[in-house]
Amino acid sequence: MIFSCDELDELTSVVTSAWRSGSDRDWSARAGTLEWSCTRTADHAVDTVLAPAFFLASRKRDGYPEFEPSTLGPRPRPETLVEGLETATRILSAVVNAAEPEARAVIWCGPVVEVRGAADFVPRGALELILHGHDVCTGIDVPFDPPAELCELLRHHTRSWPLWDLPGWTQLAMTGEPWLDLLRASGRHPRSG
Repeated sequence: MIFSCDELDELTSVVTSAWRSGSDRDWSARAGTLEWSCTRTADHAVDTVLAPAFFLASRKRDGYPEFEPSTLGPRPRPETLVEGLETATRILSAVVNAAEPEARAVIWCGPVVEVRGAADFVPRGALELILHGHDVCTGIDVPFDPPAELCELLRHHTRSWPLWDLPGWTQLAMTGEPWLDLLRASGRHPRSG
């Protein structure tokens, strides 16, 4: 089971629809349990979709590229964040689709440096996107309920990744509802009410 560019497009639509529905809300509010505002978290979400494209495009195998994506400015409007996310998704998909079958690059540097093939860079961005999409929606108080099929593909694709051993995270369960398993493993909780 692979979480592909098609699923990333669908997830991006789910997130951007939710963000658009709350564009008139207070984006300076805290994003869920994070210390960041919703604006800062959404800006970071754009970066976390764009960064895997940079990683894979660099073909570096010993660390991340020495340049990074930039933020969308000091106070981007919700519409700018939505546009940035849609653009970042298209860039990541284009880089993955253009990669030759043997393309490899560092996908993360912690807890260990690990090199992976192109197919893993889409769920790398998607995992951060779905979690930070939830954080922002919690902060601006709009519903966010990603489709179970997307969550199942993402859970299955990332189940053995070492990031589940990071501080604040727990081993990803494969026994409950996929969305709830992803939230709990990342130290988050489902929204109440």
